[in-house]
Amino acid sequence: MFFRSNRGIAMESGFSRDNPCKVGIWRIKRRDARCPPIETPLIIRSNGAEEAVSHAFVQQLAWEGSIILKQIKDNRYLFLMFALPFIYFIVFKYGPMFGLLIAFKDYNVMKGVFRSEWVGFHHFKQFIFDPYFWKLVRNTVVINVYMLVFYFPAPIILALLLNEIRKGMFKRFVQSVSYLPHFLSTVVVCGMIVNLLASDGIVNQVVQAFGGEHIPFLMLSDWFRTIYVSTEVWQKIGWGSIIYLAALAGVDPSLYESARLDGANRWKQVLHITLPGIAPVISILFLLTLGDILSIGYEKILLLYTGATYETADVISTYIYRRGVLGADFSYGTAVGLFQSIIAFVLIYGANKGAKRLGAASLW
Repeated sequence: MFFRSNRGIAMESGFSRDNPCKVGIWRIKRRDARCPPIETPLIIRSNGAEEAVSHAFVQQLAWEGSIILKQIKDNRYLFLMFALPFIYFIVFKYGPMFGLLIAFKDYNVMKGVFRSEWVGFHHFKQFIFDPYFWKLVRNTVVINVYMLVFYFPAPIILALLLNEIRKGMFKRFVQSVSYLPHFLSTVVVCGMIVNLLASDGIVNQVVQAFGGEHIPFLMLSDWFRTIYVSTEVWQKIGWGSIIYLAALAGVDPSLYESARLDGANRWKQVLHITLPGIAPVISILFLLTLGDILSIGYEKILLLYTGATYETADVISTYIYRRGVLGADFSYGTAVGLFQSIIAFVLIYGANKGAKRLGAASLW
């Protein structure tokens, strides 16, 4: 009699189903040549084959376990290197997801997460029908669209310009100067902005020197988006260009030589060689940026906005901070944050699918 299971186990015996014996010696062969055959007495019942297969599975799993343990032992240093980031993600990224439960509960600190009452989608409905909802969504989306239009291409342009500089010392100087703002904390940057744009700040002094009137930049809602986006570009452009410079280093130099022989000038080389060479990187980063269309860093806005600029400065993140943290409405704040994350996932998924259909680089 011969058996073959879907786990790669083959069994053969001198007994047949028509004349089953109660005890016999079974020789179990496996497809994997590294696994030795098993010869063991097994009790055979009327459906003896099934019981034997079950026993063989146990031995097969034990053998596979020993192989895994051997691989872990042989590669223990690689597993140790992997352990730290793995623990980090488990503790700080996946562990806090447990707290999302309170988005569906009327969370009470004294009762705890498990004993608080379930309220279903009550907090989600409350946020969607909140009178501030559309204003928050509009402000968040508009600022992020401004960032996509003005900030996203800025590091690409800087990287292309740096790639064209042939003097190494000047290139390194420009790179160092453009990187420095990235290392300034948000508090320091906001302090600089407040001092520069104050009524008696440098900007207003320059405006008055040319015959203009001083402008209360930080008190006018019309100026908030301009200030936020321009300072973000200044702070992040250098750091953001690093990944594009790395992508430019991977473009084949022989393509430029061929283009020069064909008479292509520098502009045509950038247009037909450089940009297509870094197009996959641009596509991936654009997809990741789209995922943040409904989220924006709240620290800088909290430090810059005032009651007079709420009309354009109040975004979903600052609203969560006010309701969730300052107002101690943790369930509502968590529900709004989860709503943001779901929208971000849908946007990334849709954009990734669109990129695949267009033949561009995609995330998965």
